[in-house]
This record gives sequence, structure tokens and C-alpha cells, in this order.
Amino acid sequence: MDFNLFMGDIVETARTEITGAGYSELKTPEEVKEALEKNGTTLVMVNSTCGCAGGVARPAAASAIHYDKRPDQLVTVFAGQDREATETARQYFEGYPPSSPSFALLKDGKILKMVERNEIEGHSPVEVVNRLQQLFDEYCEEV
Repeated sequence: MDFNLFMGDIVETARTEITGAGYSELKTPEEVKEALEKNGTTLVMVNSTCGCAGGVARPAAASAIHYDKRPDQLVTVFAGQDREATETARQYFEGYPPSSPSFALLKDGKILKMVERNEIEGHSPVEVVNRLQQLFDEYCEEV
């Protein structure tokens, strides 16, 4: 089996799952800067091909946004795939080590909170949805 072909299928499926849920994909450092420096709240989903944690994070990302309060903007970068975009996004996550998959909630370009991989891996999608919605309650406006 061609490993690159297999990984390409996994990556494409992971990308489609998040963009299909309504997240805008940021593939370049310029796109990241433009998106993360906007006023308002932004949820960044750091996507990953990691089977266990990614298989929890992506469904949680899709479900959490169906809520009374949610961020103004939903974006995603793909760790291990769009490296420069991911590194640029991580520069905004001051005080947090690199973690993927993960979620970062920002306001006006400043980090508020993160849901790191250790809060995703070993947890159910519902638990991660609940954690994200707690952050939405605390920091976001009603839609």
C-alpha cells in the first residue's frame, strides 16, 4: 500500500470534516494573521491526523458551535500539513505549548483560553463539546 496515498485520504477527510462544519481553513501565514487579528472572538481548531484525539476533536468542533453563544469567527489550521500557517497561529497562543489537536479561543487577536490535547484525548466528544460551550458562555455573545 502506498503510505502517501493512504495519508492523503486521511488528511483530506479530516480537512473536509472541519470545513464542512463551517470552519474556514487557513493555509498560509498571511491568512492566519488576517483572520486572527480581526476584532471579536475567534475559535481556532488545530486539526490533526492523530487518530484518537482527532477523532474526538473534529466531531466536537462540529457540534459545539450549535449553541446559543459562539465565537464570531471559526477557523482551522492543520498541524503537520500546513506547517507555516500552524506555526504562525501558535505564535498567538502565548503561554501554551504546541498541542494538536486543540482549540484556542481568542478575542481581538489575544489568547483567552485553550483546550489542549490532554483535555481531548481520552475524553468523549460530548465532554469536549461541554468544555468548549463553557468557554463560549464565558467569552462569547449570543448569536
